[in-house]
Amino acid sequence: MIQIRKSQDRGYADHGWLKSNHSFSFAGYYDPAHMGWGNLRVINEDRVAPGKGFGAHSHRDMEIISYVLEGNLAHRDSMGNVEGIPPGDVQRMSAGSGVTHSEFNHAEGQITHFLQIWIEPNQTGIAPSYEQKTVPEADKRGQLRLVASPQSDAHAVKIHADAALYAGLFDGAEHATLALNPARKAYVHLVRGQLDVNGQRLTGGDAALIDGESQITLNHGHDAEVLVFDLAP
Repeated sequence: MIQIRKSQDRGYADHGWLKSNHSFSFAGYYDPAHMGWGNLRVINEDRVAPGKGFGAHSHRDMEIISYVLEGNLAHRDSMGNVEGIPPGDVQRMSAGSGVTHSEFNHAEGQITHFLQIWIEPNQTGIAPSYEQKTVPEADKRGQLRLVASPQSDAHAVKIHADAALYAGLFDGAEHATLALNPARKAYVHLVRGQLDVNGQRLTGGDAALIDGESQITLNHGHDAEVLVFDLAP
């Protein structure tokens, strides 16, 4: 089963300094039909105005991934991490027993555009932790590159969740397949461009919710950047 959710069907919030699309119910957006998919709980596509950001706030027992598309996201947390997250980097924060952090756009005259992703952990109450890795564009070109996984990997951040996240860039004849366990769920989020997912056309912001399938096939891309999640049912 493949269900397509169009970009325009997502929730939307305009706070002036922040414009956000919500793939699943979040904050003031509530849709009982879209509370998450498997253990994927949040995908927010955020655009933060220059000089603005999220003040200090707390999380616990959630795996939080930031994937920056444009600009630079400044991160500061109660663990002592002070980092800038540029496009091409993947950041993981395990909130665990509790962490406070803030996120800002300090780039003058430039919007910071990023995806904020929450995945429910398979371990709760752990010590909070932080990790950030660079994924070169060449590693994603014409293929799906593992960028987050429960296993340690030189090129992927480690998440405390039964899930894996892949990123890819596809244009023209470039294509890829990913084998799936039909007992699990998968989720494809097209960041930008156009791409066929198992024969169905997606455009930027669209998603494919996948259940009971044994494979994902990606092809006929046009300037496409995509995230693919392998998820617990």
